[in-house]
Amino acid sequence: MKDIDKIIRENVDFFNNEEPFEGHFERFSAKLKARQFLAPKKVSIVPHLLKAAVVTVLVAITSLWTWEHVLSPNAKKMSLSEVSSEYAEVEQYYVKQVNLMEDQIQDIWINGQPDDNEVLLNELDEMDKMYEDLQKDLKANPNDERVINAMIEHYENKVKVMNYILSQLKQVQNQNENQINNENYETVRL
Repeated sequence: MKDIDKIIRENVDFFNNEEPFEGHFERFSAKLKARQFLAPKKVSIVPHLLKAAVVTVLVAITSLWTWEHVLSPNAKKMSLSEVSSEYAEVEQYYVKQVNLMEDQIQDIWINGQPDDNEVLLNELDEMDKMYEDLQKDLKANPNDERVINAMIEHYENKVKVMNYILSQLKQVQNQNENQINNENYETVRL
Protein backbone atom coordinates (compact mmCIF):
# COMPACT_ATOMS: atom_id res chain seq x y z
CA MET A 1 0.00 0.00 0.00
CA LYS A 2 2.80 2.39 0.82
CA ASP A 3 4.32 1.84 -2.61
CA ILE A 4 1.07 2.82 -4.33
CA ASP A 5 0.79 5.94 -2.16
CA LYS A 6 4.34 6.84 -3.05
CA ILE A 7 3.73 6.36 -6.81
CA ILE A 8 0.58 8.48 -6.69
CA ARG A 9 2.32 11.30 -4.81
CA GLU A 10 5.24 11.32 -7.24
CA ASN A 11 2.90 11.39 -10.27
CA VAL A 12 0.16 13.71 -8.99
CA ASP A 13 0.40 15.91 -12.09
CA PHE A 14 -0.04 12.94 -14.41
CA PHE A 15 -3.18 11.73 -12.62
CA ASN A 16 -4.74 15.17 -12.32
CA ASN A 17 -4.18 16.23 -15.93
CA GLU A 18 -5.23 13.11 -17.79
CA GLU A 19 -8.77 12.44 -18.90
CA PRO A 20 -10.23 8.93 -19.27
CA PHE A 21 -10.05 7.33 -22.68
CA GLU A 22 -12.53 8.26 -25.37
CA GLY A 23 -15.99 6.70 -24.76
CA HIS A 24 -15.31 5.81 -21.14
CA PHE A 25 -18.45 7.46 -19.78
CA GLU A 26 -20.66 5.87 -22.47
CA ARG A 27 -19.29 2.37 -21.75
CA PHE A 28 -19.76 2.92 -18.03
CA SER A 29 -23.41 4.04 -18.53
CA ALA A 30 -24.10 1.04 -20.78
CA LYS A 31 -22.76 -1.36 -18.15
CA LEU A 32 -24.98 0.24 -15.49
CA LYS A 33 -28.07 -0.03 -17.69
CA ALA A 34 -27.27 -3.65 -18.52
CA ARG A 35 -27.13 -4.51 -14.82
CA GLN A 36 -30.51 -2.90 -14.20
CA PHE A 37 -32.21 -5.15 -16.76
CA LEU A 38 -30.75 -8.39 -15.47
CA ALA A 39 -33.33 -10.81 -14.08
CA PRO A 40 -33.64 -10.58 -10.32
CA LYS A 41 -32.17 -13.39 -8.34
CA LYS A 42 -34.56 -15.98 -7.05
CA VAL A 43 -35.35 -15.26 -3.44
CA SER A 44 -35.47 -18.21 -1.13
CA ILE A 45 -38.57 -18.54 1.03
CA VAL A 46 -36.70 -20.33 3.81
CA PRO A 47 -35.40 -17.17 5.55
CA HIS A 48 -38.91 -15.70 5.56
CA LEU A 49 -40.37 -18.89 7.01
CA LEU A 50 -37.60 -18.97 9.60
CA LYS A 51 -38.37 -15.39 10.62
CA ALA A 52 -42.08 -16.20 10.88
CA ALA A 53 -41.32 -19.25 13.03
CA VAL A 54 -39.11 -17.21 15.36
CA VAL A 55 -41.80 -14.54 15.72
CA THR A 56 -44.43 -17.21 16.43
CA VAL A 57 -42.27 -18.81 19.11
CA LEU A 58 -41.58 -15.41 20.71
CA VAL A 59 -45.28 -14.53 20.74
CA ALA A 60 -46.13 -17.90 22.30
CA ILE A 61 -43.47 -17.53 25.01
CA THR A 62 -44.55 -13.97 25.74
CA SER A 63 -48.19 -15.03 25.98
CA LEU A 64 -47.35 -17.85 28.39
CA TRP A 65 -45.23 -15.54 30.55
CA THR A 66 -48.00 -12.93 30.60
CA TRP A 67 -50.56 -15.53 31.62
CA GLU A 68 -48.30 -16.94 34.31
CA HIS A 69 -47.21 -13.63 35.84
CA VAL A 70 -49.99 -11.18 35.08
CA LEU A 71 -53.33 -12.71 34.17
CA SER A 72 -53.45 -15.92 36.16
CA PRO A 73 -55.54 -15.24 39.28
CA ASN A 74 -53.42 -17.39 41.58
CA ALA A 75 -50.06 -16.33 40.21
CA LYS A 76 -50.00 -13.02 42.00
CA LYS A 77 -51.00 -14.02 45.52
CA MET A 78 -49.74 -16.21 48.30
CA SER A 79 -51.48 -16.88 51.59
CA LEU A 80 -50.00 -17.39 55.03
CA SER A 81 -50.99 -21.06 54.93
CA GLU A 82 -48.46 -21.60 52.15
CA VAL A 83 -45.63 -20.38 54.39
CA SER A 84 -46.04 -22.78 57.32
CA SER A 85 -48.62 -24.76 59.27
CA GLU A 86 -48.43 -22.35 62.26
CA TYR A 87 -49.28 -19.43 60.03
CA ALA A 88 -52.04 -21.50 58.45
CA GLU A 89 -53.65 -21.86 61.90
CA VAL A 90 -53.33 -18.14 62.55
CA GLU A 91 -54.82 -17.31 59.18
CA GLN A 92 -57.63 -19.80 59.67
CA TYR A 93 -58.48 -18.29 63.09
CA TYR A 94 -58.66 -14.74 61.75
CA VAL A 95 -60.61 -15.72 58.64
CA LYS A 96 -63.15 -17.46 60.89
CA GLN A 97 -63.41 -14.39 63.13
CA VAL A 98 -63.85 -12.06 60.15
CA ASN A 99 -66.54 -14.30 58.63
CA LEU A 100 -68.45 -14.46 61.93
CA MET A 101 -68.37 -10.70 62.31
CA GLU A 102 -69.41 -10.20 58.69
CA ASP A 103 -72.43 -12.43 59.31
CA GLN A 104 -73.36 -10.50 62.46
CA ILE A 105 -72.97 -7.18 60.67
CA GLN A 106 -75.09 -8.40 57.76
CA ASP A 107 -77.84 -9.44 60.20
CA ILE A 108 -77.92 -5.96 61.72
CA TRP A 109 -77.63 -4.19 58.34
CA ILE A 110 -80.85 -5.73 57.12
CA ASN A 111 -82.66 -3.06 59.13
CA GLY A 112 -80.00 -0.37 58.65
CA GLN A 113 -79.58 2.52 56.28
CA PRO A 114 -78.41 1.52 52.74
CA ASP A 115 -76.06 4.52 52.46
CA ASP A 116 -74.27 3.59 55.67
CA ASN A 117 -74.00 0.01 54.53
CA GLU A 118 -72.34 1.03 51.26
CA VAL A 119 -69.78 3.25 53.01
CA LEU A 120 -68.84 0.47 55.42
CA LEU A 121 -68.61 -2.08 52.62
CA ASN A 122 -66.31 0.25 50.66
CA GLU A 123 -64.05 0.62 53.68
CA LEU A 124 -63.88 -3.14 54.16
CA ASP A 125 -63.15 -3.57 50.44
CA GLU A 126 -60.25 -1.12 50.77
CA MET A 127 -58.86 -3.20 53.61
CA ASP A 128 -59.17 -6.32 51.45
CA LYS A 129 -57.27 -4.61 48.62
CA MET A 130 -54.47 -3.77 51.04
CA TYR A 131 -54.37 -7.43 52.08
CA GLU A 132 -54.14 -8.51 48.42
CA ASP A 133 -51.11 -6.23 48.04
CA LEU A 134 -49.56 -7.94 51.05
CA GLN A 135 -50.26 -11.32 49.44
CA LYS A 136 -48.41 -10.17 46.33
CA ASP A 137 -45.50 -9.03 48.50
CA LEU A 138 -45.49 -12.41 50.23
CA LYS A 139 -45.38 -14.13 46.84
CA ALA A 140 -42.32 -12.06 45.95
CA ASN A 141 -40.67 -12.57 49.37
CA PRO A 142 -42.06 -15.76 50.95
CA ASN A 143 -39.68 -15.79 53.93
CA ASP A 144 -39.83 -12.09 54.79
CA GLU A 145 -41.02 -11.85 58.40
CA ARG A 146 -42.00 -8.20 57.93
CA VAL A 147 -44.56 -9.14 55.28
CA ILE A 148 -45.86 -12.04 57.37
CA ASN A 149 -46.19 -9.81 60.44
CA ALA A 150 -47.92 -7.14 58.35
CA MET A 151 -50.44 -9.72 57.15
CA ILE A 152 -51.16 -10.87 60.71
CA GLU A 153 -51.38 -7.26 61.82
CA HIS A 154 -53.83 -6.62 59.00
CA TYR A 155 -56.08 -9.40 60.25
CA GLU A 156 -55.87 -8.05 63.80
CA ASN A 157 -56.77 -4.55 62.62
CA LYS A 158 -59.62 -5.82 60.47
CA VAL A 159 -61.07 -7.74 63.43
CA LYS A 160 -60.75 -4.60 65.61
CA VAL A 161 -62.43 -2.42 62.99
CA MET A 162 -65.21 -4.94 62.43
CA ASN A 163 -65.65 -5.30 66.19
CA TYR A 164 -65.97 -1.51 66.48
CA ILE A 165 -68.46 -1.39 63.59
CA LEU A 166 -70.44 -4.22 65.17
CA SER A 167 -70.57 -2.50 68.55
CA GLN A 168 -71.65 0.79 66.95
CA LEU A 169 -74.34 -0.97 64.93
CA LYS A 170 -75.58 -2.76 68.05
CA GLN A 171 -75.72 0.56 69.91
CA VAL A 172 -77.75 2.12 67.11
CA GLN A 173 -79.99 -0.92 66.99
CA ASN A 174 -80.55 -0.76 70.76
CA GLN A 175 -81.32 2.96 70.57
CA ASN A 176 -83.82 2.34 67.79
CA GLU A 177 -85.45 -0.48 69.76
CA ASN A 178 -85.64 1.70 72.89
CA GLN A 179 -87.14 4.53 70.87
CA ILE A 180 -89.73 2.18 69.37
CA ASN A 181 -90.51 0.73 72.81
CA ASN A 182 -90.88 4.23 74.27
CA GLU A 183 -93.20 5.22 71.42
CA ASN A 184 -95.25 2.07 71.91
CA TYR A 185 -95.41 2.72 75.66
CA GLU A 186 -96.54 6.28 75.03
CA THR A 187 -99.26 5.15 72.62
CA VAL A 188 -100.49 2.49 75.03
CA ARG A 189 -100.46 4.94 77.91
CA LEU A 190 -102.67 7.39 76.08
